Amino acid sequence: MNQISPLAYVHPEAKLGDNNIIGPFCYIDRNVEIGDNNVMQNSVTIHVGARIGNGNEFFPGASISTKPQDLKFRGEETICRVGDNNSIRENVTISRGTASRGETVVGSNNLLMECVHVAHDCVLGSGLIIGNSTKLAGEVIVDDNAIISANVLCHQFCRIGGYVMIQGGCRFSQDIPPFIIAGKEPTKYCGLNLVGLRRRGFSNEKIDLIHDAYRKLYSKGIMSEGIQEIKNELEITKEVQYIIDFVESSKRGIIR
Repeated sequence: MNQISPLAYVHPEAKLGDNNIIGPFCYIDRNVEIGDNNVMQNSVTIHVGARIGNGNEFFPGASISTKPQDLKFRGEETICRVGDNNSIRENVTISRGTASRGETVVGSNNLLMECVHVAHDCVLGSGLIIGNSTKLAGEVIVDDNAIISANVLCHQFCRIGGYVMIQGGCRFSQDIPPFIIAGKEPTKYCGLNLVGLRRRGFSNEKIDLIHDAYRKLYSKGIMSEGIQEIKNELEITKEVQYIIDFVESSKRGIIR
């Protein structure tokens, strides 16, 4: 049975699962689907097109599936998909998609801290930590288990690899490949995310292999030459293949 405050508004066309808590001054719009065991503290707004899974907690001021801040948006029917067991902190804004991709996606088991903005058509993986006031522009992709510190500004169309650690206050317009620390001004490669990799159970052998791959990659002036050397000289584990695929598919280029 859902617990809905008499001071909340739930549109009659909204679809709610079971055991949700909807606090005072929440607003649930039409064309919204919410699963089970979600908590919406006071003053949470769930806009048109939201698809919310199970076990999420939304803190005051969160605004989910907002109209995209994109002048190309013409009111097309799009959605914002949020997975399970996310913690969406105060004043987080997540826009729904546009005709470009049709949906914005946030995976599961993520922590989005206060005042994070996730723009239209972003695709966020799972196990992420995104720090206070970080802003992700349109169509950004963030792979699983990345940690993005506070006040980071990410340009549209960028991709952030898995298991990275991005220093607070960074701003960048190129892709950040997996397993690394990115920081300084301008944002650059600062070595492997050793602490993060060890916490995630990566063996010393895997870490050494990843380190060797980046040594070869960044020793070359042309990335394709570094990739070729990796292919020729290193064991191609799934981690090394991830690096190869990431770099070869990068449209904006990777940070140096």
